[in-house]
Amino acid sequence: MALFILCSMNTVIAGEVSILAADFRHAGGNTWNITVTLQHDDTGWDHYANRWRVVDAKGNLLGDRVLHHPHVDEQPFTRGLSQVTLPDGITTVYIEAQDKIHGWSPIRLEVDLKKIKAGRVHVKAADLNHK
Repeated sequence: MALFILCSMNTVIAGEVSILAADFRHAGGNTWNITVTLQHDDTGWDHYANRWRVVDAKGNLLGDRVLHHPHVDEQPFTRGLSQVTLPDGITTVYIEAQDKIHGWSPIRLEVDLKKIKAGRVHVKAADLNHK
């Protein structure tokens, strides 16, 4: 019984990954440098946020960032992906994130590239509805 309670507590403590923010910096042409801030109750190598990606509205992969280790003592954390080329005419992309237990989070962050100012688009999850 005690083992069951401990396992259940671990699941509650370390849930799905949350996408807190994304920063897109225009690098010229269709190329962007992207940073994403994630929050996840990483517990170690068996359960941690291990990837984020950029997709279009149809789910086509545009950029992918693998996270190679847990961030147990570094929460939230921000990681980048440089030189991401987006297709001509694209105005909206989405950030998705996953952890090793739950897979891809059903909540993604919408980034409206038409809101560029001074070569940058910054979006916080608290600023808009998740898609």
